[in-house]
Amino acid sequence: MFIFPAIDLLNGRAVRLRQGDYSRETVFSDDPAAVARKWVELGADRIHVVDLDGAKAGKPVNGTVIQAIVSAAGVPVQLGGGLRTDQDLETVFGWGVHWAVLGTRALQAPDWTRAVANRYPERIVLGVDAKGGYVATEGWLEVSRTKATDLARQVSDAPLAAVVYTDIAKDGMMSGPNFEALVEMKNATPLPVIASGGVCELGHVRRLIDEGIPGCIIGRALYEGTLDLAAALSLSRKSESPKS
Repeated sequence: MFIFPAIDLLNGRAVRLRQGDYSRETVFSDDPAAVARKWVELGADRIHVVDLDGAKAGKPVNGTVIQAIVSAAGVPVQLGGGLRTDQDLETVFGWGVHWAVLGTRALQAPDWTRAVANRYPERIVLGVDAKGGYVATEGWLEVSRTKATDLARQVSDAPLAAVVYTDIAKDGMMSGPNFEALVEMKNATPLPVIASGGVCELGHVRRLIDEGIPGCIIGRALYEGTLDLAAALSLSRKSESPKS
């Protein structure tokens, strides 16, 4: 299993929201690049970044901070939040971002998502943010009538890198992932599924491994100290097969 420590950006700072609510933020650091450096020093070999300002604005916003994170981390960075156009992708890849996560635009334009996946094979990630099983968009401010699994099936034939599945009800709540929904998503698509939201103890990581989920994003639990990153990484790497 691959573990992505998360850095969520709001007004240039590292924060965490509860259930995607912008009015329920906790600021953890005024120096997100230093946070990235810390996670890498503890063994992280990839970082997940969300541009929360970008998700609301519909375009990348925290460019200077994101570039500082990429430089400080020195490992592949995955970025989501407000990526809606060809120019957005060109911009963030120019910043050194390795994977770009498409959420709102993927729902609005699945054909475009397939096209950019073919242009950037294994560099585009489908971000499926769900509330009650239905896709949420616009920085989680709107809920569509499309089932999360249906969206994944629509673009599963494209050379995407993975699907990041986030259950909004679990995000930032320290209550455990929605394992049932994750397994449903895993069964709905041939793409690797990355779990996001609710992972807050080593037992959650162990169960994700047991369920065959190949990746997870961990946020608040790392900042609040309820989950030790080094221990989670050790557990995840023991689960790798000799061929991987």
